Amino acid sequence: MIMENKFKGILLYRKISKENNLFIKFLSENDEIITGIVFGGLSSKNKNLYQLGNFFQFNLSSKKLNFPYSIKGELDQPYLSSVINDKYKLNCIMAIVAVLNLSIIEGQKIKGIFSTTEKMISLLILKKNWLIDFIKYLYNLLKIIGYDTDYENNSKNPFFDIVSLKFSSLKDNKSLLFPHKLFNDKISVNYESVKLAFIIFEEIFQNNHLINMNLKLPISFIKFRDLILTFLKNKNDKTN
Repeated sequence: MIMENKFKGILLYRKISKENNLFIKFLSENDEIITGIVFGGLSSKNKNLYQLGNFFQFNLSSKKLNFPYSIKGELDQPYLSSVINDKYKLNCIMAIVAVLNLSIIEGQKIKGIFSTTEKMISLLILKKNWLIDFIKYLYNLLKIIGYDTDYENNSKNPFFDIVSLKFSSLKDNKSLLFPHKLFNDKISVNYESVKLAFIIFEEIFQNNHLINMNLKLPISFIKFRDLILTFLKNKNDKTN
């Protein structure tokens, strides 16, 4: 008996299985990781289809229970074709995919992780100014996976303790100035505030989540962070 399922999902990981086949991992609309084999995934027809960050309607079939899925995918919205030539948006999507891939493992179900990501990528595609949306997405992702900073209710406390993950009115050697004004849209995007937002996110994600799996920040995330900070620093230098 062949068991079949259909899910919308975003492609997070792919590797050559054998011959023309691909092993893939995607985050489904049900907030779960699903893996399987795309037979002929590297054929001339499909080789440009299964790209990281693309959204699909995935058809899954399996001949036996606990047997790897055979997967076929059809591209779905939001489509990434309009950002292919935008190095900032494209690298941002690769950063999102890389962070997501380390945020949830097979067998977990994390409510809201798919819809939050789908909304972020849709905004990124449509908007001209989207960097603050991305920063907020990173902190929302932290909240979803269990590391809520609760910055929205702590705007009067300027310092954030990166060990206790608590805000304070007083600074100590474990705290950093939190860029509240960036999150509240009270200042324009600038190098120092974005740099601080990245540093705090990285400290939380690395020292509370990745450390449990003996992992480091993904290269795609670091590449995007450095790309954005270089752009903002150059912009700041020209202004001054």
